[in-house]
Amino acid sequence: MAISAEDFRFVTELVRTEAAIVLDAGKEYLVEARLGPVAHQLGLGSIAVLVTELRARRDPALLTRVIDAMTTNETSFFRDVQPFEHLKRKVFPELIERRWNEKRLSIWCAAASSGQEPYSMAMLLRENFPELAMWRVEVLATDISTQVLAKAREGLYSQLEVNRGLPAPLLVKYFHKQGLEWQIDAKLRSSIQWREFNLAARTYPPMGPFDLIMLRNVMIYFDVPTKRSILGNMRRVQRPDGYLFLGTAETTINVDDNFASDTLHTACYRLKAA
Repeated sequence: MAISAEDFRFVTELVRTEAAIVLDAGKEYLVEARLGPVAHQLGLGSIAVLVTELRARRDPALLTRVIDAMTTNETSFFRDVQPFEHLKRKVFPELIERRWNEKRLSIWCAAASSGQEPYSMAMLLRENFPELAMWRVEVLATDISTQVLAKAREGLYSQLEVNRGLPAPLLVKYFHKQGLEWQIDAKLRSSIQWREFNLAARTYPPMGPFDLIMLRNVMIYFDVPTKRSILGNMRRVQRPDGYLFLGTAETTINVDDNFASDTLHTACYRLKAA
């Protein structure tokens, strides 16, 4: 389904306003690929008819479907490997030492997508830090897409999805076969709190403070003012000696000078005041 120049401009403004997602010229193919199936599923015949519906009325359900479709949800278990090695070898040992008297850790996976990152986090903690079994460990997982959050809560993954990054011993230990799919252990599912959340909101509700924030592979979709706003909010909800992880292609440099890199080998940052 081809999209007209006028309809493309409308969609780009819509997703920028509603989700702060930036779609540059030349991304018409992406809009066509994402919204074509939505138009078909809703029986609207074409993207043009879908856009006409969006123009005519701000139906919240239709708007949610469109934003969900336009949100990139590429993820995998233990994605990029190195950040999880840094968590295992440095970040969590340091946090456990500092929080020993409190016996409490608070973690936010801020762009959780379909759940692979928070579930990877939960498995990493159980496999490597048995002392945390007696602690209060809170994991909040958020995403703007209600569709992927529903999948994450269910914890049901295809063979292809579990083949991407998940070590075979962890698959056997923490998943159960459900027909052609694999469902993660109920205890792991219940250990994570799932919530719809728009990172581009100007102000955040009361939350945190967090010892660790995973904000990986989402900042690349925002413009610089939105990135600055998000990092400013991160500073307000991150504990002074906490950690912030970005994606490997993301940085705080020239965006927010209040952060300093914690390592040369992965996108891990701490507040300079710490």
